[in-house]
Amino acid sequence: MSQFIPQEIIRIKRDGGTIASDDIVRFVSGITDGSVTDAQVSALAMAIFFNGMSPDEGAALTLAMRDSGDVMNWQDFGFDADAPIVDKHSTGGVGDKVSLMLAPIVAACGGFVPMISGRGLGHTGGTLDKLESIPGYDAYPDNQRFADIVRDIGCSIIGQTGNLAPADKRFYGIRDVTATVESVPLITASILSKKLSAGLGALVMDVKCGNGAFMDSDEKAEELARNIVRVANAAGTPTTALLTDMNQVLGRTAGNAVEVFETIDFLKNPASADQRLMDVTLDLAAHMLALSKAQPDVAAARAKAKEALDSGKAADVFARMVVAQGGPADLMENPETHMPLAPVVKPVVLEKTGYVADMDTRAIGMAVVALGGGRTNPAHDVDHSVGFTEMCQRGDRLAADQPFAMVYARSEEAADAAIASVRAAVMLSEDALTVSSIVNKIIGG
Repeated sequence: MSQFIPQEIIRIKRDGGTIASDDIVRFVSGITDGSVTDAQVSALAMAIFFNGMSPDEGAALTLAMRDSGDVMNWQDFGFDADAPIVDKHSTGGVGDKVSLMLAPIVAACGGFVPMISGRGLGHTGGTLDKLESIPGYDAYPDNQRFADIVRDIGCSIIGQTGNLAPADKRFYGIRDVTATVESVPLITASILSKKLSAGLGALVMDVKCGNGAFMDSDEKAEELARNIVRVANAAGTPTTALLTDMNQVLGRTAGNAVEVFETIDFLKNPASADQRLMDVTLDLAAHMLALSKAQPDVAAARAKAKEALDSGKAADVFARMVVAQGGPADLMENPETHMPLAPVVKPVVLEKTGYVADMDTRAIGMAVVALGGGRTNPAHDVDHSVGFTEMCQRGDRLAADQPFAMVYARSEEAADAAIASVRAAVMLSEDALTVSSIVNKIIGG
């Protein structure tokens, strides 16, 4: 093998060439062990930003970053080679608590869901922050305990450990300060390296599009979705992407504990659940079950998922998962005992009559952050007790004195600031409107 010279790899990509897989592996090894400098990493990132990567290059980069740390081999933990091990990843939204109900639904239908989740980023909420609203919940079990919970219960939702794709952690940190975060090949490798380290047999992507998503245009969202599907399949993991709408808050809550409350109610009382939240959850479940071969096809899988929800099986799986990870045994019966909400509760009244025509979803997400429910500094803790409940959706009709939402805050001042932010973010219309489907497009491998 020829001597590894990082600047030669950079030059190839700078000039629009294709980097050999072996060279990508060696460059990523250098990112991990520090033998490649920050300047060289940033130069390659910029070259990729301008010249892109082929699916084979993207697959090599993804697998090299995946293999820079721990990779779960489920057969080592007693699983059959053809066990339906499947996960879902969302690109992030406001009110997106789907993972909390999705994992137990899929588990109740025969899938195994080892879900590695993240914290909130910017205006979007994080599954891990929501789960940490639950007292005692251990989001960082060791690999053996993680595998035991997945095998015995069907799902486990945990956080990312330091041994998970460490090359991506350094690469992302450099991209963050060199204006190369938005590169589609690098976003793809960053997402997939972490997800595939869980040893998945299949993956379903929820790529969100709209004013509350990182990808705010249909074109950007579809470009990312297609690239993820191409690269994941080239890397050997069957993957499907759903393009879903994020032009409004998903569900009726936005925050941390409040979204766990909505999850519990969704699982216990599905007949009264928000319809858009129900649609996207069942559609994602159906594709996860079909793609992993836990169910024969999408239609059969969706029916099975609905049955698991309506029968209470999914609620039972969620309750058992919480207990297995250190949470309270009576969470489903007494959530308010374990997750008290902030003391100041005020209605968000728009003081106008009309139909909810539009909302600046990102601004509402930032209102949650300002309440303390998100981070302005990665080192800060979040306040799990704050947020919005009873949120209206596009197409809902409001009277002048009818609340658009209820806000839970730590102080009167914080509540008033949140109310002002939401008032400025919501637009009413005199005319009723037709709200489009939440799933815009499905992209298969």
